[in-house]
Amino acid sequence: MNLLELQRRMAEDVTRPLTPDFQMQLKASDGRSTQELANSYIKPNDRLSSFDRLEIYNRQYWFRVIGAVSEDFPAVGAVLGAKKFDAMVLAYLRENPSTSFTLRNLGSKLPKWLEAHPELSPRRHKLLLDVARLEWAYVEAFDGADLPPLTAADFGDLGGASKLHLQPHLQLLDLRYPVDELVLAVHRQTAPSDIMSNAVTERKQPKRISLPAMRRSQIHLAVHRYDNSVYYRRIDQEAFRLLSALQGGALLGEALEIAFTGSALSPEDQAAKIQEYFAHAAELGWFCKLQES
Repeated sequence: MNLLELQRRMAEDVTRPLTPDFQMQLKASDGRSTQELANSYIKPNDRLSSFDRLEIYNRQYWFRVIGAVSEDFPAVGAVLGAKKFDAMVLAYLRENPSTSFTLRNLGSKLPKWLEAHPELSPRRHKLLLDVARLEWAYVEAFDGADLPPLTAADFGDLGGASKLHLQPHLQLLDLRYPVDELVLAVHRQTAPSDIMSNAVTERKQPKRISLPAMRRSQIHLAVHRYDNSVYYRRIDQEAFRLLSALQGGALLGEALEIAFTGSALSPEDQAAKIQEYFAHAAELGWFCKLQES
């Protein structure tokens, strides 16, 4: 076995998914014994067999990637409970293994993946989806680019055919539950050291978190970064439609028409709302100039 073959062998063995009880599998995907594979390139010592030594690396690899997902979705964990959450993350990562140099992207597919797995929490599935969407929006808002905002002079030149661009960090969510209250409650009750989890079976059991009652109630959220902190801002349906249309590339006139189609507001009230929306968005720097490539 040359160096390249050794590296590939160990990479495959270390990243092989764990069993449901977080142990190393006894057989590889081709049916070969993991014990025999370990014996072929790992030397035992007076305390650990070759299998035992390989299992340490295999488990720690998975504990680290599970921990990375856990850090981004503490409220999902609070809804599911520790045991179900750990099993869920392991199942998710089996289907969506790491393909990036950074652990930051591990949870990017989780909200979409959860849509196809209502069995994880049948009675709270839609709530769980909203929580996951909001927690991933937090990650995107925290990491997203912050481009130079429009100036007062820029706003003076706007017309119906103008195209407005929104900050890349701004995330718009149409949710079925007021999960902003739930996520904030989890963060208030969870110390940073608890969110930043260690090994699954070797970490201390997280304390039970008291969750606010969730009654179905549609809300629209703008998740954005301001002064290096992420905030959740509730917006009304017309503002959500307007910003979503602009984010999708609609011209200003088209976006305004989309925002108020079917609205019961009078023309005067619509004009006041538009002024309010733009004042808030300008104050928070949501409209930006695209950087030249």
